[in-house]
Amino acid sequence: MYVDDLVITGNNSPFVERIIDQLGKKFSLKDLGPLHFFLGIEVIPTRDGIFLSQHKYIRELLGKTSMKGAKDVTTPLSTSVSLKLDDDTSSFDATEYRRVIGGLQYLSLTRLDISFAVNKLSQFMHAPTTTHWTTTQRLLRYLKNKIFQGITIRKTANPALLCFSDSD
Repeated sequence: MYVDDLVITGNNSPFVERIIDQLGKKFSLKDLGPLHFFLGIEVIPTRDGIFLSQHKYIRELLGKTSMKGAKDVTTPLSTSVSLKLDDDTSSFDATEYRRVIGGLQYLSLTRLDISFAVNKLSQFMHAPTTTHWTTTQRLLRYLKNKIFQGITIRKTANPALLCFSDSD
């Protein structure tokens, strides 16, 4: 068996160390110490827990799309533009569009604020138009403005699963 990357974590350090020792007896194992990056996600320890960020990934995505110098916006989607399949604008390079949307889908792991916009833009991957691309660029401009947002996983004595739903 070959495993490239594996994260073992827990709130009981002696137990985690025993697990790593047991795995080390069965497999060739290299402990890289405290987690800093994993699959493009930066892991930052805080007093309250850990903060997960993909700001480096956002920078790379902005660079690949020539959006580093773009003007920031404060919302991921425009409220005045309605996206539809046939919007009477010219078609856009589907390969490029899919590459960027795929990157945005991966980014939504730590950026739940873009989930709706990415889902909406994903609906047009088979036949993107310039309107769809312009909307994608707006989303990238939003990410440029909010580059250091992410997810905080808090330490807690009484963990609870919370769910929120928007019936619309």
